[in-house]
Amino acid sequence: MTKAYRSILLAGITVVVGTGCEEPDLRVPSAAEVAVYYEGTPGLSVEMSGNVAEITVVQPYAQVRRGGTLWAKVGPYIYLFTEETESLLVDFGGLAGVRVVTTTSSRGEVARAFLRRDAMTDVRWRRAKNIAGRARRDGTERPSLLEELVRWGEDHTEFSYSSRFVR
Repeated sequence: MTKAYRSILLAGITVVVGTGCEEPDLRVPSAAEVAVYYEGTPGLSVEMSGNVAEITVVQPYAQVRRGGTLWAKVGPYIYLFTEETESLLVDFGGLAGVRVVTTTSSRGEVARAFLRRDAMTDVRWRRAKNIAGRARRDGTERPSLLEELVRWGEDHTEFSYSSRFVR
């Protein structure tokens, strides 16, 4: 092995090993930074609980009353499986996950769902956003789309529903 070849090989190994040793960006966003991602959503508030972003959204009581159990269950998933949530998790490596809590203005918590950072692959994100997008667009006319979103959400999050709204 020539000296020049050995130098090139050593330089290549140094580059490969050096890039593998980069410190990951484990920054956690502030509540204000999280709120920017969801700024077009009315009735939304954000808090940070350690390294978890907790997003609370007011769901109209009349909607839950008319839509019953299905509308009570689907609330968190409508906001969780979005470009905004995916971008937030990509942009802040220290964020452990995102929790969405839906409430009524007068009757308290309706539902909650927690999406862990590692729960979704690129393929799962594409599927989740597709399911949620169709549910948002056509769910009123086709409740089966809302049911599909609830099933997807229950398969990929930690969730709970208020016994006041879901039996």
